[in-house]
Amino acid sequence: MGENEEKSPDGVRYYRLSEIEEQNTFKSTWIIINNKVYDVTKFLEEHPGGEEVLREQAGGDASESFEDVGHSSDAREMAGTMVIGELHPVSPRRRCCHGD
Repeated sequence: MGENEEKSPDGVRYYRLSEIEEQNTFKSTWIIINNKVYDVTKFLEEHPGGEEVLREQAGGDASESFEDVGHSSDAREMAGTMVIGELHPVSPRRRCCHGD
């Protein structure tokens, strides 16, 4: 975990964008989807769209790409098992989920 890791009172782990950007390697691949942080490292070889699709998004926000593909409910459920935390609320590129 990052040295700047923070937890909310309800136990949610928050990661700053800089920490997520560092997780763009063969040993550790993280992405952001709708402000949630996913560790997709172990899923790279299993991804139906290919490993490269995830690697292109590694260390950054994959929300638009994820939604554009139109993932099934099964895929969304599987993705939920890879959530490790959320983007820190003060990260510079945080997008609000309310359309504000």
